[in-house]
Amino acid sequence: MKAINIITLLLIIVGGLNWGLVGLLDVDLVASLFGGRQATLAKLVYILVGLSAVWQLIPFARALSSDEETALRSHR
Repeated sequence: MKAINIITLLLIIVGGLNWGLVGLLDVDLVASLFGGRQATLAKLVYILVGLSAVWQLIPFARALSSDEETALRSHR
């Protein structure tokens, strides 16, 4: 589970940085790198970022109900 957590956190960071660029500079880096917003690969990245956020809701919910170390340990 540790590998999934690392991958999903990395994808969430990519998504967050991308949204920051969209907000600050009106540049969608994912779309630019993968051929536009409607390109299959760009859509795949958007979907993976969204699924990663859903996955990370599990340790987030556990962290709210217990201490952080317990939440991380139970999600591994």
